[in-house]
Amino acid sequence: MKKLLGYILTPFTAIAFSLFLVIFHPIQWICFRVFGYSAHKKVVDVLNLCLLSTFYILGDTVTFINERDLPLDRPIIFLSNHQSLLDIPPLIYYLRRYHAKFVSKIELTKNIPSISYNLKHGGGANIDRKDSRQSMTELMKLGERMKANNWSAVIFPEGTRSKDGAVKAFHSAGIAAILKKCPDALLVPIAINNAWKVMKYGYYPLNTFTPVTWTVLEPIEPGKTPVAELVLEAENRIKAFLA
Repeated sequence: MKKLLGYILTPFTAIAFSLFLVIFHPIQWICFRVFGYSAHKKVVDVLNLCLLSTFYILGDTVTFINERDLPLDRPIIFLSNHQSLLDIPPLIYYLRRYHAKFVSKIELTKNIPSISYNLKHGGGANIDRKDSRQSMTELMKLGERMKANNWSAVIFPEGTRSKDGAVKAFHSAGIAAILKKCPDALLVPIAINNAWKVMKYGYYPLNTFTPVTWTVLEPIEPGKTPVAELVLEAENRIKAFLA
């Protein structure tokens, strides 16, 4: 029954999602060009609130749980498992206080209304996964911006989405590059649960009546611990929580 409803409701969700992207693209352009970073960021925050609201057309629910007293006066690196493309709008919206910038594939900076524009001008790192030198350079530049502006970052250390929800091994090189330029950044794991189920059949149909949660876990101080150990600790905390 849930899959059958997905066939019916997915087109409405796709239309709403696409309309939001098209509508907000010129608004982003105007706000960035005329009013600068702050206005552009507010528009992006509202856009992602609208995008996450499209979950509810399917009967899915979005629950973001943050019971941690995270600092606003230092950069944060949010490390999350990655289950679907739907992971991102709630992270942007609910982490808006922390000015969280994404580490994204450079391919996404082209031909996607709203999303490509924000990736180009929002302050994140757009990496070419085929060019390790470019990737490391971009990540270190992000670290510099984080330190200078008290921004944060969101990174998916698995490197790719998990189609069955099982957490893949975390890679530490990207986090090490950011910490090299922003050594005081706090590491904060986030566990995403059930987002993969929304797309268990692919893009069509999307699954219906699925509760999806994003949970902020206990922060990890970088200190003098090797970065690989810090990232492994974040991975293990996410795995333990989802288990």
